[in-house]
Parts: sequence; structure tokens; C-alpha cells
Amino acid sequence: MYDKIYGFVQSVDNIVWGWAMILLLLGTHLFLTVRTGFIQRKTITKGIPLSVSKEEGADGEVSQFGALTTALASTIGTGNIIGVGTAIALGGPGAVLWCWLTGVFGIATKYAESLIAVKYRVKTEDGRMQGGAMYALDRGLNMKWLGMVFAVFAGFASFGIGCATQVNAIAEVCNANLGIEPWIVGIIVAALTAFVIFGGIKTIASVCEKLVPFMAIFYVVGCLIILAINYDYIIPAVQTICRLAFTEGAAAGGLVGSGIRYAIQYGVARGLFSNESGMGSAPIAAAAAKTKNPVRQALVSSTGTFWDTVVVCLMTGLVLVSTIMKNPTINMDQLADGGALTSAAFSQIPYFGPFILVVGIITFAYSTILGWAYYGERCVEYFAGKLGLIPYRILYVAVALIAPVLALDLVWLIADILNALMAIPNLIAVLLLSPVIVRETRKYVNNLDAVDDTPVPVVKTGVKGKKKK
Repeated sequence: MYDKIYGFVQSVDNIVWGWAMILLLLGTHLFLTVRTGFIQRKTITKGIPLSVSKEEGADGEVSQFGALTTALASTIGTGNIIGVGTAIALGGPGAVLWCWLTGVFGIATKYAESLIAVKYRVKTEDGRMQGGAMYALDRGLNMKWLGMVFAVFAGFASFGIGCATQVNAIAEVCNANLGIEPWIVGIIVAALTAFVIFGGIKTIASVCEKLVPFMAIFYVVGCLIILAINYDYIIPAVQTICRLAFTEGAAAGGLVGSGIRYAIQYGVARGLFSNESGMGSAPIAAAAAKTKNPVRQALVSSTGTFWDTVVVCLMTGLVLVSTIMKNPTINMDQLADGGALTSAAFSQIPYFGPFILVVGIITFAYSTILGWAYYGERCVEYFAGKLGLIPYRILYVAVALIAPVLALDLVWLIADILNALMAIPNLIAVLLLSPVIVRETRKYVNNLDAVDDTPVPVVKTGVKGKKKK
């Protein structure tokens, strides 16, 4: 019976994450890139400087940097380490290029969805800022029912992709490298998670502000050390990635390109899954930021895709391809296991290589747990009201507690399906509100210090969401 259920769920997953979804997401990326006048050009000159600046006197709960790191906490995860290896296994080295290009164009979608999240955010009676696709659909398009659909899908997805699978990854790496029993890992992670998420967005953002920069720099330094070791294979690796992104063929180390179709399919799919541009998750955190106008925070949020895919995923891809080319004796069966392939790459660093990888996986996974806990809370509060928060937090911690001792293959597939389904209403919001996005961009992009004096409505949270009289 289980095999039949698993087979059915897997077939559904293949459908929802098939070519239709890939083309919808990638098409949205390209459409918004054109509509925003290639907003990516502002990433380095405006977005990154703004992300580390302080807002004075602006509405919001957390700093722009706090909102960014909370979003990055959920997007920079084990997929950046293990997922890239899987993309190379299935689509060949060329998948790395398509993954990178997806990140470049995905910046526009992350910008757009974050802009409308801030534009249509609301303030609760107790002073908390809330926003995201559900509020954009509700207030921007008068499609509250579709906002409810998004909130339900995202709320339930948080238990799987945001919690169970991440805790399981931590348990596996701790057991394999440190000899710690999985059930002990479950207790520790559950306790740490409870301590943070019961403090709300300010506590989550405070932890993420410290954890995310540390984990990213720590991992990137490890990648740079490996690339220094493989220095004579970096240029050949880049050439191989570019060549096999468009053609079939073989390369040094036993690498094989399967042609442009599979390179695009798996590279784009991994890039989309990695940076979450178009899924509507990160804008939930963006809506809580202290910001003068929607464009300002949208530029900050869009840098998340830049760091996640354009930088981290690209470095992982270069590390893996150069390592395989330099060490042709690597068992090519490891390509099917992204984790084993990455372990082989990091083992090149004497003594500290495995330690860097272990710390990277643990911190990446734990930060994802925190980021998705916040997303889930906001979605639950939208469709169930404030009374749903405590039960949600208790259940989230309970899932973290038992996840290390569960078989999560079915949970992973269900969460994967929910991720695709939550992307659909979010993309509807982004595409239908594109005129608003263009208008706001033209209004503020050249005057980022201008203050948006549109009043933020005060609402009663819950199913009705009516304005306070």
C-alpha cells in the first residue's frame, strides 16, 4: 500500500514540477526582467548597500538586513550544497550554467514579489507588520480566496520542506561524522527551535542576522580553499560547464553532458528550488522590514537571490566540476548522491575539510528551520487567526523532535508538491499586479529616500481580515 501511495505522489510531483512549471517560472523571470527595465543592474550598486543600511523612523518590525537574513535563512539551505551535485548528476555540468542564469533572471521576480508584499502589507492591532502573496491577492486583486489557498499550501509546506527534511539532514550528518544518535539530535534541534520561534520575528531575525553571514562566509571560504587547490582546473571547468550547457559530450574526469534539454531542465529546476524566486516565501519576511517605500525593500530582498544562486550555487558547481576533473578516480556513482560528491570535494582540504562541510550543512539546515517557521506562522495566522499561532509552534517543534527517526521520502515529495502549488497563486499575483510594480519602480527607483505616505491599514488578523473601525 505504501509503495502505491508513494508512486502516486511521485507521479504528481513529476507533473507539478514538470516543464509547465519550469516554463511558467522562467517565463515570469524573463517577463519581469523586461518590465522592470532589467532591475538586476541595481543589485550591486543599490540593493547590497541598502541591505546593510539602517532605516530611521520607518514603519516595520525588523531592520532591512534582518528581513533579508531571515529570507536567506530559508533559501540558503542544504540544496545549495547537495542539490547542485544532483543537478550535475542528472543534467551534466552544463546544468550549473542554467542554474546560474535562473538566479540572474530570478532577481527580477524576487524584486517584484517583495515589492507588492510591502505595498499591500497590513498592521495588526498589536503593531505587527504582515504581508506576502496572500495580502497582495486580497488587497491588490480582491482575490481573498486565492490568498487563502496560498496561505494553506505554504503553511503546511513549512512542516516538510522547512522543518522535517532539514532536521533529518542535520541528524544524518551528525550521525555519520560525529557519531551522535539521531534521537539526541532531534531533542537538541527541537529545544533550540522552540527557544527561538516562541520569541517571534524579532528573535528569529536577531538570530538570523548573526547566523546567516557566519554560515555563508564559512562555507564560501571553504569553497575558495578548494578552488585554490584546484586552481589549474578552474578555467577548464568553466569551459566544460559552458560547452555542455548546449551540447552532448564528455569531459575530463568522466563527466558527461546529456544535451541542452536535460541541462536546462535540471539546472533551471534546481536554481528555482534553491532561490525560491516566484514561490512567494521570502516576501513574507520582506513585509516585516522597516522601510520608507516598497522599492527600497524590494531591492534589498532581491539581493537574496544574488547571494543564494548567483554566488553560492555557482561556487558549489565550480568546486564539484573542478574536483571531478582533477580526480578522475572519483567513483562516478557518487554523482547520483550529491552529498557524497560534495564530501569527496571537501575531503581535499586536509584535516578541516569534513568539519567545514558538517558545519555548513548543520547551519544551513537550522537557519532554514527558523526562516520557514516564520513563513508558516504568518500563513497560519492569515487563515486561522492569532489563536492558531501557539498550536502551530508546538506542532512545528514536535515535527523537529521526531523527524530524525522518520523515513521522510514521502514527506519530502508532499512538501515539494506544496511548494509548486503555492507558487501558482503567487505568480498570478505578480503577473496581474505587474502594472503596479512598474509604476512603483518608476516612482521610487531613482529616489530611494522618498517616503511612501500611503497609510498601512490596521486589521484584525484571521479569516475575515477586516479593517479596524
